[in-house]
Amino acid sequence: MTFPQKHTIDKSTMKAKQGFKLRPLGNEFILVGESIEQINFNKMITMNETAAYLWKKVADGTDFDAKRLADYLLEEYEVSEEQALQDAQNTCEAWQNAGIIE
Repeated sequence: MTFPQKHTIDKSTMKAKQGFKLRPLGNEFILVGESIEQINFNKMITMNETAAYLWKKVADGTDFDAKRLADYLLEEYEVSEEQALQDAQNTCEAWQNAGIIE
């Protein structure tokens, strides 16, 4: 019998890469590269309202980890701490995969 893995919170801090601008697009947001280093015409980064809220919190170069993102979620939304931590970890992984944080 296998058991589902629990999400582990990465203790290392991350930082948003500079050179991106968050812009509204209908009910979502897109992250646009504004410097030549950030332009990739093969990839468009879209975010829902919650991810955009988190991005705005860290886009200035603030160091963050999944715990800090979870704290931001708890400040703004009525979710459990467990759900906030899971969502924050998923967001960090998605941002790492998209190459928009370091």
